[in-house]
Amino acid sequence: MTIPLGLALIALSGIGHRGFDILAQFTAPALAGTAILSLLLALFRLRTAALIGLVSCLALLAAVGPQWFPGGPRPDEGAPLLRLYSANLWARNTDVEAIAASVRAADADVVVLIELGDAPAARLDEVLAGYPHRIATRRLDRASGPARSLIASRLPLVAIRDRPDGLHAVGARVQSPLGPVNVLGVHLTRPWPFQEQWGQISQTMALAAVIDDLDGPVVAAGDFNSVSSARIGKQVRRDLGLHPTPGFPGTWPAFLPAAFGMTIDQVYVSPDLAFVSRRLGRATGSDHRPVVTEITRAAR
Repeated sequence: MTIPLGLALIALSGIGHRGFDILAQFTAPALAGTAILSLLLALFRLRTAALIGLVSCLALLAAVGPQWFPGGPRPDEGAPLLRLYSANLWARNTDVEAIAASVRAADADVVVLIELGDAPAARLDEVLAGYPHRIATRRLDRASGPARSLIASRLPLVAIRDRPDGLHAVGARVQSPLGPVNVLGVHLTRPWPFQEQWGQISQTMALAAVIDDLDGPVVAAGDFNSVSSARIGKQVRRDLGLHPTPGFPGTWPAFLPAAFGMTIDQVYVSPDLAFVSRRLGRATGSDHRPVVTEITRAAR
């Protein structure tokens, strides 16, 4: 039980070192596992161990709280809604039927797809039936498989200028019921040991430069490879001025129950927007779960 408690203290410390940051990603699954173990210890009358487990759960809950209850402005109840579907499809995913069914079930106004592989790209009219407006990045050959990022919409789109600075993102200005809204599909690199220590930080700085060039409301959705309460999430909130949707239940890895997952698939919006709802979408065959959010104007 000392390991979950130590994990909670690391997350609560706010230390941004790479090693601490990676450990801070696991607070939500650690809370679920520790709660179950503590209950078992209590049932077997191992009171001291159960008490330590309870303390660990409380500490982990304090660490996870900013992910699950991030705050943000209240929605304007009289304003229209914009429904957004965002998903990391996994580049090697060939289950086109599952992807198409997931998109269809969400019934979203705007669809953001990250790691769109060759199989669904070849049948895009099937995957995105009813979404005639589409903007995509070029096909990238990657070690994990060739992929693209794409924004599709039932509403007219205008492409946002790409920036060749190492940030893998796609952007479009959507003519929505809320007025023009800038939508960015984002895929940050994975943290160490897969990439250099500053990879995520420099890409988030590049995303900030993109947003600085935009006028009007902003939605940034995709795979940030970080929970909203860890180092990158804090950087997004502090430097980009965006706030996240509540992060429960988790989105990755999809083979685990969602309560044990980490919410690294994020949706962030600018202060002039507010979240009405957030839920997980239907499985796509990916190792990530999709996210469906409803967004509206923030109350004044």
